[in-house]
Amino acid sequence: MDKSSEHLKAVWAQIKIPVILRRTGNGEKLRMRSPDGLIDDSWLTGSKQRRLTWISHERCFEAPKLWFNHLVERCLEGWKAVYVIQPYREQEKCSPACMNATGHECQCSCMGMNHGAGNDGSWFEVTEAFATRWGERELACRLMVRR
Repeated sequence: MDKSSEHLKAVWAQIKIPVILRRTGNGEKLRMRSPDGLIDDSWLTGSKQRRLTWISHERCFEAPKLWFNHLVERCLEGWKAVYVIQPYREQEKCSPACMNATGHECQCSCMGMNHGAGNDGSWFEVTEAFATRWGERELACRLMVRR
């Protein structure tokens, strides 16, 4: 298990600050844990018609993806902070001139990482001066605090 996985598990398990897990897979819903084990969701859902679904074996709620902003706002209002665990993909930028270079001098944003390596098919060449590719999907955690 890598350090970031351990950190995410620790954030999910802690009981001081609510945590929202944004899941983006087809049919997956948001998951949320509250610090005090709140099971009555009426204040959290507010004026919304639907209720959250309590998943007892996970000790968390499930909610529609469209509720993300609402849940963040309610958590910030009620607890003044919320952790958000969400998927992201890092974007790499380079240029075909750099990838196809033959010398050693590199002035590209890749800092020489792709210099002279060519395009293995993973890069999308937007123009002669710009190419991009996306990394693997990973999870990241951020702490949002009410101002």
